[in-house]
Amino acid sequence: MSEAEVLDVARDAILTLLMVAGPLMAISLTVGLLIALFQALTQIQEVTLTFVPKIVVVFVSMLLILPFMVATMRGFTEQLFDRIVGIGIGA
Repeated sequence: MSEAEVLDVARDAILTLLMVAGPLMAISLTVGLLIALFQALTQIQEVTLTFVPKIVVVFVSMLLILPFMVATMRGFTEQLFDRIVGIGIGA
């Protein structure tokens, strides 16, 4: 396996990671900002107010986004296996 192929696999892995984790991170960031804004406006400084809604929203969104996440990971895995088989045949 050449350096270019290794870099291609690494780039694809990073892009897949961003595609799988990115939506959940964006949702978590948005909910966190909304809660922080609510806390700043109402002056309520309750610790559980920051964690509980964020956890609930992330779990619900994970259930909704899970088919996309699985399809993305499956596509990356199949592509990786195809590359491995291609290297084995070419050797």
